[in-house]
Amino acid sequence: MMLVIDVTKGMQTQSAECLVIGQIACQKLVVVLNKTDLLAEGKRQAAIEKMTRKMQKTLENTKFRGAPIIPVAARPGGPEAPETEAPQGISELIELLTSQIPIPARDPSGPFLMSVDHCFSIKGQGTVMTGTILSGSVSLGDSVEIPALKVVRKVKSMQMFRTPVTSAMQGDRLGVCVTQFDPKLLERGLVCAPESLHTVHAALVSVEKIPYFRGPLQTKAKFHITVGHETVMGRVMFFSPAPDDFDREPVLDSFDFSREYLFQEQYLCPGSAPAATDCGEADRKAGQAPEGCCPRQQWALVEFEKPVTCPRLCLVIGSRLDADIHANACRLAFHGILLHGLEDRGYAESVLPTLRVYKLKHKQGIVERVMDDCSVIGRSLFKKETNIQLFVGLRVHLSTGEQGVIDSAFGQSGKFKVHIPGGLSPESKKILTPALKKRGRTGRGEAARQEDGPERPEPAQPVALSLSFKRYVFDTHKRMVQSP
Repeated sequence: MMLVIDVTKGMQTQSAECLVIGQIACQKLVVVLNKTDLLAEGKRQAAIEKMTRKMQKTLENTKFRGAPIIPVAARPGGPEAPETEAPQGISELIELLTSQIPIPARDPSGPFLMSVDHCFSIKGQGTVMTGTILSGSVSLGDSVEIPALKVVRKVKSMQMFRTPVTSAMQGDRLGVCVTQFDPKLLERGLVCAPESLHTVHAALVSVEKIPYFRGPLQTKAKFHITVGHETVMGRVMFFSPAPDDFDREPVLDSFDFSREYLFQEQYLCPGSAPAATDCGEADRKAGQAPEGCCPRQQWALVEFEKPVTCPRLCLVIGSRLDADIHANACRLAFHGILLHGLEDRGYAESVLPTLRVYKLKHKQGIVERVMDDCSVIGRSLFKKETNIQLFVGLRVHLSTGEQGVIDSAFGQSGKFKVHIPGGLSPESKKILTPALKKRGRTGRGEAARQEDGPERPEPAQPVALSLSFKRYVFDTHKRMVQSP
């Protein structure tokens, strides 16, 4: 990557964002201090040295610490200057780039994929698409697809640096000529082997927050999602591994639909979690994220406002490009790798129910009274209008240590009966020994008499009832599930 800096202005907001993208996408950097001709000749060297020191300090906390910095004047005198004005420092820059760039190993196998950055017509020839081959190879007469338009055309001719060629491969800079294609339909984009690229309406992405982005990454928030040549709006939902898998090795080439994942209201990072504590067993048993602990890998479901065409495992960047460019704040929020694209327009019904992301639900109530050695009446766990029948069979825990099962509703006010298979312990019975209170009630019917009775015994001290269960976000039946 070449990071070009106006030597008279130094780092600006967009320069900083380019540096952030470089940290995500590149391994090596060369900083170019341009427009040195605008510096007063007597102070030029001192000004270049001062800006060099500033840039070295800026790079200190990045992966590009110690990167080479070179001064140039690409167009002395500016765009109005005569063509005879020779550029300064460009031959040294080329020499530096040559020494820094390793020769890549190129692989002609795999499906053809080319990134197109320019498209124009030549009278009597056809339409030319110029770009760089990202993978595979192409030959004269091959069929290629413009996947965003679902258009397939044959390669009529090809050129590399104005020289006709019959074939080209990964890494080559190429111009491809096809016929009967309107260049206005494609400014930039992708060209590929027919049917090798897919258009997706949503995607599962392995995500990582960009540390310079201020504020949390919230589920349901909208971001500008840059993928391939496109930037589209997308809504995100963040999720993490189940707590027992927080330390699992990240997998960056596939997504496992057979695993369970924990829904997150926002991306988890040390700043968003409560003060760090030990990742405790109690948290793990409850099936919730341990306080202060962050998983090694997190994901997002990204739902695009309009479909995008892109290869699998491509880079994804989420931004807030609507933020003020002049504010001293990073607009780039997160980056990631697209692990799985959802091609079906009806993915919400066809695919999402197989995505096992769950929310943890916790309800608290109290034991109102004992019915017998193996059953108690509880209250304050449900609202009056709740259909308690949906909860019958779910396990509850008493603060005295027993485990019970919700047996049935009890009356009409949200109370319920809990069966305790192992029976109450003597200590629990003692705690739950009622202090009788007279409560004369009449005229409320049989259900009221059964529920309250003329005397309602209350425990000597409150005994809590807790109910915990999972609810899968994309389960159409909204079932409540408890671990065995």
